[in-house]
Amino acid sequence: MELGTVVAFLAVDLLLVLTPGADWAYAIAAGLRGRFVLPAVLGLVAGYAGYTLLAVAGLVVVVASSQGLLTALTVAGAAYLVWLGLGVLAKPAAPGAAEAVASSPGRVVLRGAGISGLNPKAMLLFVSLFPQFIDPAAGWPVGVQTAVLGVLHMALCLTVYLAVGVSARLVLATRPGVARVVSRVSGAMMIGIGGVLLVERLAGG
Repeated sequence: MELGTVVAFLAVDLLLVLTPGADWAYAIAAGLRGRFVLPAVLGLVAGYAGYTLLAVAGLVVVVASSQGLLTALTVAGAAYLVWLGLGVLAKPAAPGAAEAVASSPGRVVLRGAGISGLNPKAMLLFVSLFPQFIDPAAGWPVGVQTAVLGVLHMALCLTVYLAVGVSARLVLATRPGVARVVSRVSGAMMIGIGGVLLVERLAGG
């Protein structure tokens, strides 16, 4: 792959990663729970690792072209986001709160993987964005180019989401009242995004 292609992909992908969404909401919620930032972000990245493997195998295109599978994925992802958002609203995180130790790192990782792994917009990212930067006539096989782009995307997600989670933890560490408000907002974002995903899919047929 040419360096210019890689740089162009990173520029476009970074803009997408910097756009707040369900991943941001989860990273912020994890940051407010203190020690769970890294497990949460690793979980989000794990979801994208799964999509990368599917993209390399060519299965992402198959799923995206199937209305039934895409609808099922959307409904599952939307329901999962709403469920997590309701949980955050019921118990908003605050620095040093007793519930911060109620979960385990493993569960936090799995929740993160579920958020990114069940997000149909993440799958469509691989279908719509990646092909624009893949050249079938290049010296590298298409599968290898796809894997490289997937790894670059995961690296950006890891960097940005860690920064978001750590920033939430540091900035709000001495402001428990504000932290609870931010936590509720992140929960509401999860519910709202889940609702939007569901409405968009059902409205689109």
